[in-house]
Amino acid sequence: MSEPYLGQIQMFGFNFPPRGWAQCDGQTLPISQNSALFSLLGTIYGGDGRTTFQLPDLRGRAPEHQGQGPGLPNAPIGGRNGAVTHQLTVQQLPSHSHNFRVDCNTDEGSTDNPQGAYPGPSNEDVYSPSKDDKMGGMTTDATGNGSAFDIRGPRLTVNFCIALQGIFPSRS
Repeated sequence: MSEPYLGQIQMFGFNFPPRGWAQCDGQTLPISQNSALFSLLGTIYGGDGRTTFQLPDLRGRAPEHQGQGPGLPNAPIGGRNGAVTHQLTVQQLPSHSHNFRVDCNTDEGSTDNPQGAYPGPSNEDVYSPSKDDKMGGMTTDATGNGSAFDIRGPRLTVNFCIALQGIFPSRS
């Protein structure tokens, strides 16, 4: 492998950083021992900027190119966007309906508690304001428990590392 650029981030298939590299796990480094790398990264990823700076933290994150694509929000370098989980609200659900069937019993009803029971025949306007009409407003029980769910796509975990030594990149 040729000499990397200082600050270059690369994926590796093994679980340790090669010599001259560090894992992209947000660790804090002293500026005094890494002044060239600090001149490139500054405090984009954290640190106090006087004595320390931090490396990018890609644990549990997907990398994203900086800038603004057509129709997309701006993604500045070092920005942390997105979420691991999401909890839907009723307002986020599309309008929809559920068909359901009401079984009836030919015997006369014998309970005032409808849970687990069937409606019996009636000459009264029980389910609608008029006879021989469609059933009045009915709703099905709500479903779900309001828990957040994972919204990340399928993934394969690899080792992201950043070069602590290498060629200082020149601007083109």
